[in-house]
Amino acid sequence: MYPDRVLSGMRPTGALHLGHYHGVLKNWTKIQHEYECLFMVADWHALTTHYESVGNLESYVWEMVIDWLAAGVDPNQATLFIQSRVPEHAELHLLLSMVTPVGWLERVPTYKEQQQKITDRDLSSYGFLGYPLLQAADILLYRANRVPVGEDQVPHIEFAREIARRFNHIYGREPDFEQHALQAVHKMGNKKSRLYLELRTRYTERGDGEALMAARDLLAEAQNLSLGDRERLFGYLEGNGKQVLAEPQALLTESARLVGLDGQKMSKSYHNTLPLRSSEEDITKKIRTMTTDQARKLRTDPGEPTRCPVYAYHKLYSNDHTQAWVEHGCRSAEIGCVDCKQPIIDSVLAELRPLRERARMYQEDPTLVRNIIADGCERARRLAAETLRDVREGMGLSYP
Repeated sequence: MYPDRVLSGMRPTGALHLGHYHGVLKNWTKIQHEYECLFMVADWHALTTHYESVGNLESYVWEMVIDWLAAGVDPNQATLFIQSRVPEHAELHLLLSMVTPVGWLERVPTYKEQQQKITDRDLSSYGFLGYPLLQAADILLYRANRVPVGEDQVPHIEFAREIARRFNHIYGREPDFEQHALQAVHKMGNKKSRLYLELRTRYTERGDGEALMAARDLLAEAQNLSLGDRERLFGYLEGNGKQVLAEPQALLTESARLVGLDGQKMSKSYHNTLPLRSSEEDITKKIRTMTTDQARKLRTDPGEPTRCPVYAYHKLYSNDHTQAWVEHGCRSAEIGCVDCKQPIIDSVLAELRPLRERARMYQEDPTLVRNIIADGCERARRLAAETLRDVREGMGLSYP
């Protein structure tokens, strides 16, 4: 079993906004202290839907990394890297494509959905069809067993699991596997080896789930096993071959979904965002122009907070007292929409002020950002090389 490792990424398609902060970045700043985390600038993924618009790609990449750092992503706690600077992603994608049925790609839920929704550009490319496989390669390359996603992205993680399972089934059968596995068992020492074999028997013969978990814990704690032997024993435990690729699990995240200034989902496509590094004057102006309850035409008309996008911000930012003030004041028409928006303006400005301050250091010295990414890419390539070594060996490509 591999260590708890998280991979997550974002496509560089423009300035990050408040929706990104509450939907992704706040979670990253939390889990970077709980797991070994790799955060990826998914620039190749940006090309799957925007291959004809690359003029701003480089600036988007560096600006996005600055936003990450400003939001509190710590390069001392997590590995930050750019996908295209780790060419092993492309190699694993190619090798996995040899065993991936086309029908699996066509059945990914978002494939047809996005083809129907995105009508302003041609999506009839292999890059778009194959992006779930590239995403799977991103995850499997680092043997990441935790991937933070919302519920709508769970099918993509299940797809990656199926790819790992299929690869392990086809290529995880090294010659004399059982002999190598038994040799690895003896390296655990007499007491632990006997316990491992007993637990394996209980699981394989009686389906004892507790024995399986106990054996996994035993392997995880074993100090004198090489990575290769550990992989063999995990496979031998469950009656399979050597586990080359780790099967990832979805790490479901609780995140706030902010509506945009017009009441729709906050998205650059709708031009309804609050960019993280906007000036205080710009943020104030934008929030003051936010859509409110459409039924409240006049200041003296009573409103209904649950129909108002501004109230969604109060649910996120305001305490119970302020929310009660909004509910009563809106329904009784004692407060107007301008009054209602002011606490939100104050809260958003207070939240983003330190973020802008942290960003200034990286804007003034771009070398800091370049060095962070260079270090992250170097570490990512070391981890990737370990996986590809085993993948090539399994596929018969390790000849000199």
